[in-house]
Amino acid sequence: MANTQHHQILIVGGGTAGITVAASLRRKPGGKNLDIAIIEPSESHYYQPAFTLVGAGAYPLDKTRRPENSLIPPKVEWIRDMVASFDPNNNQVTLASGGLVGYDYLVVCPGLVLNWENIQGLTETIGKNGVCSNYSPDYVQYTWECVQGLEKGAKAIFTQPPMPFKCPGAPQKIAYLAADHLRKKGILDDCDLYFCNHGPAMFGVPLFSRELNKVVARYGIHANFQHNLIAVDGEKKQATFEIVGGEKAGQKITLDFDMLHVTPPQSPPEVIKSSPLANESGYVDVHKHSMQHTQYKNVFALGDAGSTPNSKTAAAIRKQAPVVVKNLLHLIGGGELEEGYDGYGSCPLTTAYGKVIMAEFIYGGKVTPTFPLDPRKERWVNWWIKTTGLPLMYWHYMLKGYEWFLPHNTDYVEPS
Repeated sequence: MANTQHHQILIVGGGTAGITVAASLRRKPGGKNLDIAIIEPSESHYYQPAFTLVGAGAYPLDKTRRPENSLIPPKVEWIRDMVASFDPNNNQVTLASGGLVGYDYLVVCPGLVLNWENIQGLTETIGKNGVCSNYSPDYVQYTWECVQGLEKGAKAIFTQPPMPFKCPGAPQKIAYLAADHLRKKGILDDCDLYFCNHGPAMFGVPLFSRELNKVVARYGIHANFQHNLIAVDGEKKQATFEIVGGEKAGQKITLDFDMLHVTPPQSPPEVIKSSPLANESGYVDVHKHSMQHTQYKNVFALGDAGSTPNSKTAAAIRKQAPVVVKNLLHLIGGGELEEGYDGYGSCPLTTAYGKVIMAEFIYGGKVTPTFPLDPRKERWVNWWIKTTGLPLMYWHYMLKGYEWFLPHNTDYVEPS
């Protein structure tokens, strides 16, 4: 018979969402009496929002990494394993090691997986031949090597896959920082930079998209919309794209490159997609305001693997976690759930070394800045927030279970 155990609250995933929820639960009245366990296989925890900076030589990789066991809250059990299957009808999960874990309440937040294999030839060449990515700690330092290696006459390509994926601003952030690096070297005008985006615009929120169009024009970056990367030949240094919209839809084009920064397609783990918890798209099917599962009422989900139609960022988790914690405790205590999450997401768009546009918005693309400043403007203070303030807040506040943050302004009116 398989080893079995049972916990009052079982959290699947020990990343940003899992640690934040566990720590917040511990801080609530009576929280120290809750029986909480986290299932997480990784020994290292990364502050992934800083990977853009690492790839631009502006932040050391070591500062993004901490041991997982140093972040697990006191008296929360760490089950160092993976979930092999979910059985929500019987309130249990099966572990990869064969054990069974039962629960009263389940919180699902395993994040997304990077599907390198979905692009022909990418697995064989990622991390060499000028093919890099800021989306993995295994390759992010190579991005900076590639940027530094660009010389006069170089061609650099930056790709963006179909949505959704983690931090939707990241594919273009590294393009701007690479361009700014070349500008400082005095060779930007002698290089060709391409941003090849599966989508139809620079950004999903029109106010910020218009500002980013100006940034692209300033650097002379060629923005190719509705271009989806489908194949890479590292030895020949060629990237093949399929045009996915417009009059040329279905056509394929091949571009030469000296540097190719790839944002890989992403999806929930297979164990989520094949489970009763998933919707038709493979994401955990939850109410977009309460974060409760639409069918299994003792199940909640947050973070990148949830079905909520928000921008998949750490900032979104920062606003989702208190809602999950509050509603979980309401459910335990027999109270009514609250629809407290409004789709908030934030993307600090690094447009140059020392300059950031702070894009904040909720469901429907409504702009909701936290500070009373014009959110369209590139600012040095936003660079400080990105490089110093947010990492400190992440490690020492958010992951410690503290919830209070300045409110975002839902009454903001965009300039006409």
